[in-house]
Amino acid sequence: MNPAESVAPGADERIVVAMSGGVDSSLAAALAVEQGCDVVGVTMQLSGSESRCCSLADADDARQVATALGVRFYVASYADQFRSEVIEAFADAYLAGRTPIPCVACNKRFKFDHLLARAKVFGASRVATGHYARIDRDPATGLLRLRRARDLAKDQTYFLFQLDQEQLERAWFPLGDMTKESVRARARSLGLRTADKPESQEICFVPEGRYVDVVEQVRPEAAMRRGELVDEAGNVLGTHPGVHHFTVGQRHGLGISSPKKLYVSHIDAETRRVTVGDASALDCDEARVGAVSWIAGAPPAAPVRARVQVRHRHAGAAATLVSEPCGGVRVAFDEPVRAVSPGQAAVFYAEDVPCDDGGDVLLGGGWIEGSGSGRRP
Repeated sequence: MNPAESVAPGADERIVVAMSGGVDSSLAAALAVEQGCDVVGVTMQLSGSESRCCSLADADDARQVATALGVRFYVASYADQFRSEVIEAFADAYLAGRTPIPCVACNKRFKFDHLLARAKVFGASRVATGHYARIDRDPATGLLRLRRARDLAKDQTYFLFQLDQEQLERAWFPLGDMTKESVRARARSLGLRTADKPESQEICFVPEGRYVDVVEQVRPEAAMRRGELVDEAGNVLGTHPGVHHFTVGQRHGLGISSPKKLYVSHIDAETRRVTVGDASALDCDEARVGAVSWIAGAPPAAPVRARVQVRHRHAGAAATLVSEPCGGVRVAFDEPVRAVSPGQAAVFYAEDVPCDDGGDVLLGGGWIEGSGSGRRP
């Protein structure tokens, strides 16, 4: 038996499908209907009509797809929770000198914590989403594994590292073995109105990438937090309008001129000092990772080899993971990694777990708290 078959829903099983109004979730709903499930479509209204996803227009697209599929459909408003748990946390992270990745919190809290609770109200046993990820069962331990999607260009496991065994038992990712092209082709063949709907690659509540505007709208006091730009020796090179204008590794928009290329290497929110240096200042031999979640439920008993992804588009780097008594992990990279940024997620993929058809197994992940070597910890 294909291990994936053991985690798919059965016929007549009631399942909630998170319908965002895009092609991926629309096809997920269609595949659940084909599976013979009793489908309930739910659109989560999160950040209002100005959002690039979960907007009123998206909800209308989702409703029309649900109607065409003949399934029940509801809109659930989580706007207040989304503002406090995602948008405000996003602004506060920037003001703390960190580079947040709100899609992780959104996926964990809303697509799973909140939606799974809503599913219980509907008497549903599962939640299906349009994520590009795969779940199977480890033949050795019987535990569920989270694996990269077959289409690595669309893989979304980086955003799902916080899921636990109970949530994986109740999740279904029907697109995990499909490519984006095959998803659109299948949606067209079914006549889904969202088949060719474009998708946004940006954070949904940050219009045109203007994250500074969002921070200052949420925390107006940010606009008054000016500080100094300094070099690695502490020499003052100029001033800046606030630490929320910067991320580690940033080169452009520094507001100073220099005969050589300079990059942000460190952000100290307490002193409001932003340190810049040459490219070598970005090289890191290790990272400290906190609030670590393990897919298996417990950390490995001994140091383990892994490929560590330190940002969404990072290809990953070979490293050794050493669990610490506080629950954190020290990541020792085989080769220096550039611009390891506090606030981003470090996600660990097993190097030595055999899979019949490829697809790295995700071990777990956590939040980068600091780094060592190339720049100050």
